[in-house]
Amino acid sequence: MVKRRDIDGVLIFDKPLEISSNNVLQRIKYLYRANKAGHTGALDPLASGMLPICFGESTKMATMMLDSDKEYQVTIHLGVRTNTSDREGEIISTKEVNVTLEQIQSLIEQKFTGQIQQTPTIWSALKYQGKPLYEYARKGIEVPIPSRPITIYEIEILSWEKPYLTLRVYCSKGTYIRTLADDLGELLGCGGHVSSLRRTKIDGFNDCPMVSLETIEELAKENNLAQLDALLLPLEAPVSMYPALELSDAQLLKLCLGMTLIYAFAEQKNRHEFDEVEQLFRIYHPEFGFIGMARNVAKNRLRGFRLRSHTEQIARTLKQRGVSVQNADQEQKDLINKLEPRFK
Repeated sequence: MVKRRDIDGVLIFDKPLEISSNNVLQRIKYLYRANKAGHTGALDPLASGMLPICFGESTKMATMMLDSDKEYQVTIHLGVRTNTSDREGEIISTKEVNVTLEQIQSLIEQKFTGQIQQTPTIWSALKYQGKPLYEYARKGIEVPIPSRPITIYEIEILSWEKPYLTLRVYCSKGTYIRTLADDLGELLGCGGHVSSLRRTKIDGFNDCPMVSLETIEELAKENNLAQLDALLLPLEAPVSMYPALELSDAQLLKLCLGMTLIYAFAEQKNRHEFDEVEQLFRIYHPEFGFIGMARNVAKNRLRGFRLRSHTEQIARTLKQRGVSVQNADQEQKDLINKLEPRFK
C-alpha cells in the first residue's frame, strides 16, 4: 500500500485530451502520494492545456483562481452545429459556409470584443435549483438560463481554412468558449461547434512551463519524490496577484485568534487605495512565512479570510514568548499617530 504524505504547492499541469480533469487529478494525487489535492477550473475531456493542481494547504487558495482571466486557442468547425456546441454532441444542423475572412473579422470586432452578454450552454456545470445544467440537458428538460456579462479582452484569428476557424481568445472568468463558438456560427448564418480547445494561459501563471503526465509518471516510476516536488510552485502561488502585508508578532497573534486588526495599512505607501477598496491580501511574517489571506472588511480594518491550518500552533508559540494582543493594540495606536490628520 502506497504511503501518503502531506505536501504543499501547485503543479502547473498540461492536461492531455480524452481524460476528465477529475480522473487526471486522482492519477497525479496517487503519483505524488499526496494526502490532499484539488484542481482549479476544470477542463472538458476534449480540451487540453493548463490545469493548476493544488496540494495540501494550497487547496484553500484554489478557488480564488477561478476569478483569473484566461487564454484559449480554439478551432471552430463552421457549417455544423451540435447540441453541446462541441464535437462530442449530436449534429442538429448543417449548412453551407459562405463567409469570407473579412466578414468573420468584422463580426468578431462588432459582436465579440469588449464586454458582452453571454448565455451559457445548458451542457455546462452551472447549477439550477441545486443541480448542474447538464443533468437537465440529458433528460431533455428546458430550464431558464440567464445571460451574464463577460469580457473578451483580445480575440485574434490565427488561421482560416474553410470550414475551420482557429482563434486565440483572452477572456474574463465565466466565459464559455463553446457558447462563443455557437454564437459566432449562428451570427455567420452557418452554425458551428468547437472541434478542438486548448487553454494556454491563466493569469498569475503567465511564464510558468506546463508539466506533462509523461514527465510525472517517469519520475514516479523512479520513486524520485524530490524531483517531483521540485516541479511544484510555492503554496501561495494561486494568490500571487494580491498585495502582500507583513505583520508583527502581536498583529499576527490577533489575526490567528480571529480578531480584527485596526490600521493594519498604516505604514503602506498606497494605504489610501487599500482604504477605499475592499480586497484580499497575502499575509506574511518574518519567521512563519506565508500565513494565508486576509480581507479589509472596513476602512482600515483587516480580518483573516483563509488562513493556513497551523495558526493555532503559531498562536500558542507566540503566547509562550510573551506576545500579547495588548501589545498589538499599542503598536496600532503608535502607527495611527503617523497617519495623516484625516485618519486620526
